[in-house]
Amino acid sequence: MKARIKFSKTGSMRFIGHLDVMRYFQKAFLRASIKMSYSQGFSPHPIMSFTSPLGIGLSSDAEYMDIMLEESNSADIMINRINAVMNDEIQVKDFSFIKDSAKPSMSALSACDYLIAAKPEGSGKLLDKKFIKKHLDEFIMQDKIEILKKTKKSEKIIDIRKNIYHISDNIVDFEKMTGQNYGKLCINQECLPILYCTLTAGSVINIKPELVLEAFCNYSGIAYNLFSYQIHRLEMYADLNGELVTMANYNVISELGGL
Repeated sequence: MKARIKFSKTGSMRFIGHLDVMRYFQKAFLRASIKMSYSQGFSPHPIMSFTSPLGIGLSSDAEYMDIMLEESNSADIMINRINAVMNDEIQVKDFSFIKDSAKPSMSALSACDYLIAAKPEGSGKLLDKKFIKKHLDEFIMQDKIEILKKTKKSEKIIDIRKNIYHISDNIVDFEKMTGQNYGKLCINQECLPILYCTLTAGSVINIKPELVLEAFCNYSGIAYNLFSYQIHRLEMYADLNGELVTMANYNVISELGGL
């Protein structure tokens, strides 16, 4: 049977790379005596995939992985079994059953919500909410928002305006835009939230929040220094008939018997 797991990654665990997170979950399932399904061949490995691995240093309330299991209990029991053997800084928040034929979450990903927070030192005017509000209103009204995007193979100027679905400096306004209720966020309390945004994500087009932050700094006349900010992922979405739905609700079935 196939399951989709939503988990948080916070605190010092945000410095753990993707491969180590994979190994961490494999060991956690073994400690919890949860039987995973393995691939066939000379080098069998657990059948699991992650939607969109975080970069080093980023934290998240909404990471997703799909995994094949040989057996399972109810969702609540599975969450408790896994969290009982996990570090407090990586915790399972949701466990859902999906059809074995369901599209992998990594290929269904269409957008992500992010929080960009400023550290007390080095952020300058971005700690001034009035300054942010004034320039953000003007920033998002532009027809084009161009920024230099660097990859391992090339550098090119791209227009990211159409890839910014929502952006706000206020969590209440942002929740109204997205229809989400984020409540208490798992982010360093010393950091001051300055921007919330929903951006295009996926294998074809993937707009990182760092690009939006850099473009906003350039527009506002502020020196951009990535190390002055903390980026936190809030949610991931799939496209369902032209509408964004959370990955936790995409291709989910309610009962084990529906598999």
